[in-house]
Amino acid sequence: MTAPPERIRIFDTSLRDGEQSPGCSMGPAQKLRFALALAELGVDTVEAGFAASSEADAEAIARIARALRGTGVGVCSLARCRPGDIEAAARALEGADAPRLHVFIATSPLHREHKLGFSQAEVLDAAVRAVEHARRLVDDVEFSAEDAIRTEPEFLEAVFGAAAAAGARTLNVPDTVGYTTPAEIEALFRRLRAALPANAILSAHCHDDLGLAVANSLAAIAGGARQVECTVNGIGERAGNAALEEIVMALSVRKDRFPFRTGIDTTRLVPTSRLLSRITGMAVQRNKAIVGANAFAHESGIHQHGMLKHRDTYEIMRPETVGWARSQMVLGRHSGRAAVNERLAFLGFSLDEAATERLFTRFKALAEKKKEVFDADLEALVLGEDAGGAGWQLTAFHLSTGAGQGEQPAAAVELRAPDGEAHFGRGSGDGPVHALFAALTEARGLHLDIESYAVHSVSSGEDAQGQASLSTRHEGEELSASATSTDILEASALAWLALAQRIARRRTGPPGAVPAGADTATEARA
Repeated sequence: MTAPPERIRIFDTSLRDGEQSPGCSMGPAQKLRFALALAELGVDTVEAGFAASSEADAEAIARIARALRGTGVGVCSLARCRPGDIEAAARALEGADAPRLHVFIATSPLHREHKLGFSQAEVLDAAVRAVEHARRLVDDVEFSAEDAIRTEPEFLEAVFGAAAAAGARTLNVPDTVGYTTPAEIEALFRRLRAALPANAILSAHCHDDLGLAVANSLAAIAGGARQVECTVNGIGERAGNAALEEIVMALSVRKDRFPFRTGIDTTRLVPTSRLLSRITGMAVQRNKAIVGANAFAHESGIHQHGMLKHRDTYEIMRPETVGWARSQMVLGRHSGRAAVNERLAFLGFSLDEAATERLFTRFKALAEKKKEVFDADLEALVLGEDAGGAGWQLTAFHLSTGAGQGEQPAAAVELRAPDGEAHFGRGSGDGPVHALFAALTEARGLHLDIESYAVHSVSSGEDAQGQASLSTRHEGEELSASATSTDILEASALAWLALAQRIARRRTGPPGAVPAGADTATEARA
């Protein structure tokens, strides 16, 4: 029988190294929520925080340690090589099934001289005493040599060898400032693997200052690392850490080069990424690998034509394997007829050849004005409406922030229905957008569970247009809509109405639509 592939342990430090980066701070309740998501994702170890850094961190670690009992997921706390840090970490980990204490000390000449004021002998002695102290309190100890990449290789071997002899199971090699290259780190890991005890697990922790964190992590695996320390979305100090989702999918897709396995449920990658974005408020860039909105989106007509013929032409993995519902054919000025026809069929329209040609001409004209043509826009073109749709219209709205009055923000809206009747709504909420959506819900008589909301500029200058984008889930499918205005609150309201219009059309069917696949293909009537 063939032996199963060797396992790479995934050590997630989103809640420690990731959380300490600017803009990513989380409270204990938020940390607990994300730790549960990481357990569901299938990571091997959650580094829950730095217990000695604050009472909030210690509380979060303790809550996570209790919550993850029975999951098989280890819980870790970082500690400097100081007795107080080590004891604080051990106390926070008391409720864990599989506690790990992670001690570290800087080893490079720069850090020894300018940060610690230690000699090599003093660093080695502090490391050994810390590992021995930690080992008396917990069974699983990890030792990190901070700035290992810029440490003399001979001294690095000596420190790791002493830490292993003192009881450290895992020896972590951090590229603390993202300085190394793939060939360099692979050679270092091969050297350490040959010099250190065979039962010691070598670990890589790479930062992204030169954009090489994932490449360096993979090279470390090739050199003998069997644990990688990483974060969801690559969050972390400065330019961030190696991105968990990129490492995992590189191992999955390129098994020919990396014959290893992980315990990650890859279908949870996108949901976990989105949860982190909602908790921290830090958006994922659209072109981010694996979890970015454009990761499986195709606008070029050549690419779209290839995709429609055979997905492997332009996709090396399936979007469903990482948690996306499907590939996206993004309609814009580069799109061709094949992509437009495919999207029309998906939306339930079947047009004859002449109607398709007329529609494509109108689509191209609209695409020259807009960066992206959304499903709602395409539906409007089929129905003979102007871009943006007739349907329900926003005729007036008013917002009160409640600032300085001790009151919640409040909103009032007036909508005009397709039959011309006016509808009014009022609402309040935690912020002006929340209040605005509550008022729209009352006026429109339709509730939307908004899963994501984002606003960004689509032009420059003081009068720049803002684009608001919303998404919700309807009958198991993710639906989205966008709108633009120089007033971002108006753009938000228009996007909400466009999303409501899409759902209403799906419930009742657009007037005059001919289902795709009907015997007689005729143009949908307005």
